[in-house]
Amino acid sequence: MRAPAAAACLMLLAGCTHDTPQPAAPAAVPSSPAPPTPSIFPSNPLPPPPSPSPAPSPSSAAPGATRPSGSPAATASTGWEITVYYTAVEKLHDGRPEQVTGCRKLDCAHGDEDLGEYPEDFVDAVEEEGTGRTESGRYLNWSYDIGYWLDTAPRDTNGHALHPFVSAAADPGVLARGTRFRIAGCGTADDGSRPAARVCTALRNAAWQVTDEFTPGLGGSHHIDAYIGEETGRDFTGSPWYLTLRNATLAVTRP
Repeated sequence: MRAPAAAACLMLLAGCTHDTPQPAAPAAVPSSPAPPTPSIFPSNPLPPPPSPSPAPSPSSAAPGATRPSGSPAATASTGWEITVYYTAVEKLHDGRPEQVTGCRKLDCAHGDEDLGEYPEDFVDAVEEEGTGRTESGRYLNWSYDIGYWLDTAPRDTNGHALHPFVSAAADPGVLARGTRFRIAGCGTADDGSRPAARVCTALRNAAWQVTDEFTPGLGGSHHIDAYIGEETGRDFTGSPWYLTLRNATLAVTRP
């Protein structure tokens, strides 16, 4: 993940947020597996939101949905900043080789084992976003309190796998782990423009859950990092998918 402003944010996972001005337009264990890849991008591996259902009304559950008696109602919350974070893909990077040391297993912190050589820009992306898929198919993950480690999945430091369009990080004092929410309104991009319609639709249709938290002191009380899966091209950070939303509206269901 990256430091927001990920967040600057990183969750306990990696540095997950970006402060860089984003292009004009436009991830923690859920209760059910993430659905197959949609056709948001025909040739793009970005997974779709878990459900094609419309986004919920800011002050109620999703339109047309019947809420079981006694279940909590979604509460509208405005003024949110939402930064996406992603899994870097080694083959899309070609910087000079950089030696990485760390842990080869989860129950380890700040190890000094040889984890291999990777393109310098890939390593930078891993530290910024928190996770990257290597050419071997394993994942090079990073967290401020663990350092680098190799794994079989992109994870946060609690050992939870990240799920696209589900996993999110927030300040635990504002949104506790387990809190579920939907994005009822996308707000605007950094430059004040509207995010790309297909991006906003995918983010609104997703059923998010707070599964991680920011690095202590980072993130902010009204900031969320939302995981959207693997990057899809060498120019991913210049695409409509790499963005921060300002003044977004959430429909929040407390755990």
